[in-house]
Amino acid sequence: MRYAVVTGGNKGIGFEICKQLAWKGGVLVVFTARDEKKGTEAVEKLRGCGLADRVVFHRVDVMDPHTINSLVDFIKTQFGRLDILVNNAGISGTIANTEALRAAGLNENWPHETQAGWREIMKMMMETYETAVECIQTNYYGAKRMTEALIPLLKLSESSRIVNVSSSMGTLQSIRNKWAKGVLGDGENLTEARVEEVLNQFLRDFEQGLSKAKGWPTLMPAYSVSKAALNAYTRIAAKKHPAICINCVCPGFVRTDQTFNFGDLSAEEGAASPVRLALQPHGGPSGLFFICEEVSSF
Repeated sequence: MRYAVVTGGNKGIGFEICKQLAWKGGVLVVFTARDEKKGTEAVEKLRGCGLADRVVFHRVDVMDPHTINSLVDFIKTQFGRLDILVNNAGISGTIANTEALRAAGLNENWPHETQAGWREIMKMMMETYETAVECIQTNYYGAKRMTEALIPLLKLSESSRIVNVSSSMGTLQSIRNKWAKGVLGDGENLTEARVEEVLNQFLRDFEQGLSKAKGWPTLMPAYSVSKAALNAYTRIAAKKHPAICINCVCPGFVRTDQTFNFGDLSAEEGAASPVRLALQPHGGPSGLFFICEEVSSF
């Protein structure tokens, strides 16, 4: 029996990742969520799919080290090791401008399932300094906290995997800031300190209203920068822990509540790529960024 942890597993892509790992991979999945009630409801739904003996819920807030430590103790006591970690938990860092969305007739006129339609929706999203900080704390530092806490248990596995769910919005081509792009693109000299220097500078510029002038992404900037940083961290972690297969993946343009149900893929289809990496044979690639099933440049 293999054991997996999936963060943000109560809905959307995370829920489907849990379901597919349990069904297709024969994996016992510990899925996490911040909200106890939503997590309990999700585990009952999974058990209703015939997975009663394959799924366990454990409350974790990736921004709260105490809940992460509780999860580590639980896995250590119950299973003794961990084979798969999927860092899926993430937020958009935006607040919907509901009046603008309603005025645009989102539910009636918008061309759903198109990139163009989604980009127009993104223009109606608002970001504050506080939401930007929360986004980076969740998407980058949350994945880093989970990885660092669970590495000792992953090292006890004969064939361990870490999959970081990222986004094509985090590719370096979306960042015009030459300094940041140079730092994050320098695979040979990447360090966590340098990545976090980029994040800190982005937040300073964002707080001062200089985000656009300094060449940071214009659409969902905090989300895009957090995912670029996560991709960089993936490369660092893969080099630091060669015995563990560590990759990041964009699951595609997936219809979830975070995308207002825009997208080319269902959550089930979007989960396929992270699951494939989580279940890849021993000796598979590490330190790479995939968009769906294809290797991509960072």
